[in-house]
Amino acid sequence: MEDSNQLSLQIKENVEVIQEKIFNAAKRSGRDAGDVKLLTVSKKKSVEMMRAAVEAGITLFGENYPEETVGKMDILNEEYPDLAWHMIGHLQSRKARLVAEGFDMMHSLDSVRLANKLGRALDAAERQLPVLLEMNVSGEDSKGGWAAWNEKQWDLLVPEIEQILTVETLVVKGLMAMPPLSADAENTRPYFVQLRQLRNWLGKKFPQIEWEELSMGTSLDFEVAVEEGATFVRIGTAILGARAY
Repeated sequence: MEDSNQLSLQIKENVEVIQEKIFNAAKRSGRDAGDVKLLTVSKKKSVEMMRAAVEAGITLFGENYPEETVGKMDILNEEYPDLAWHMIGHLQSRKARLVAEGFDMMHSLDSVRLANKLGRALDAAERQLPVLLEMNVSGEDSKGGWAAWNEKQWDLLVPEIEQILTVETLVVKGLMAMPPLSADAENTRPYFVQLRQLRNWLGKKFPQIEWEELSMGTSLDFEVAVEEGATFVRIGTAILGARAY
């Protein structure tokens, strides 16, 4: 029990440090820090560690692997009914039902095919799901999402987004991106700017959608992401420590 309390205190201290950095980054860019949501990335973390995180005040978790997450949900949701679970990794369409039935939001919608599969699963579950469209703003083959690194080709995104908007059980709320990893956070700034500019461009093309959310920034670069408009920052290591695979 002592170890658990110690872990919870350490996590609480980590969160406080990050929240202060978010506050300062928002202040530098003339934003309200209250508009930035801290999403704790908990993939590959044990139920015990997540329990310590909840005791430290965390209620919003980002996960990558649906089967793993469902196991955690089965235990933790019963103990803590106020938790929210966001899918942030690539989702194979055959696992769409798991996300449709158990998750509160999806940050990584990356194809019309997946949108249709999720839509059918949500119909069966009789619920809606807020989603973010994942955009590849770097051109890296290793990154998922729609090709969005060349603004001269943004028009090519319009027909597929139009198809997604016909899926009534999906509620499009904004965009997500994963820039190239860099030890220097300034190297990621142009990608965050690109995503924000794309969001603004889509806002004019699809004014019926609010496009209010930008999910961008990790432990390495979240301060720059906040300066450039992030509304979700996805932070794992800086809160829960390095992952053990």
